[in-house]
Order: sequence, then C-alpha cells, then structure tokens
Amino acid sequence: MYRQGDVLIVPVAEEAVPSHVAAAPRERRDARGRLVLALGEVTGHAHAVVGPGDLVREPGPFGPLLLHLPRGGRVVHEEHAAIALPEGWYRVIRQREYVPGSVRIVAD
Repeated sequence: MYRQGDVLIVPVAEEAVPSHVAAAPRERRDARGRLVLALGEVTGHAHAVVGPGDLVREPGPFGPLLLHLPRGGRVVHEEHAAIALPEGWYRVIRQREYVPGSVRIVAD
C-alpha cells in the first residue's frame, strides 16, 4: 500500500480487476498530461500520476478509482515527495471523514 496525503493507493491483482473495467470509459488527462487522482479544492494542488496508464472511475458516491500502470509510474504532488509505483493495477481511495449524519471526502 502507498499513501500520499489523503490518497491511499492499494495494489490489486490483475485477476481481481472487475471485467467491466475493460470497456469502461477512461478519465481524461489534465492540461499538463497527468492522471489526476485528487484535486485540492482549496489549493489547486493535485495528487497525480505521470507516465503511461489509464484511470477508471467506479460508480458510486465515493467512486473509487482503478489505476492501470503498464510500465509503472510516479505519483506527484506539490507538497509531498513523489512515490514510485511498479507496473500493475491499483485501487485509489480518497480519505473520508465522518460528519454527523453523513460521510464526506476530505478536502485539501
């Protein structure tokens, strides 16, 4: 497992990747060519992956992301050290916090 700020990145075995992911739409890269895992609403900073790969958003209110890195990649952020990820599949989970009566994604 890897963590960068409020983003948790968990390796997923290829055989555990849901079959619908092959045909699911991919997230677009930002203007800098990065796959954005989480964008800071306040700061504008981003937890993002540089390098070749695909990002698929799963349905649901907290829609975990599935990240595929065929040759590995790096997770970068303006305020954190970069993290090198080996090739493979990953589930990207945003940290959540309890707010009386609900749960929300942690805002950066």
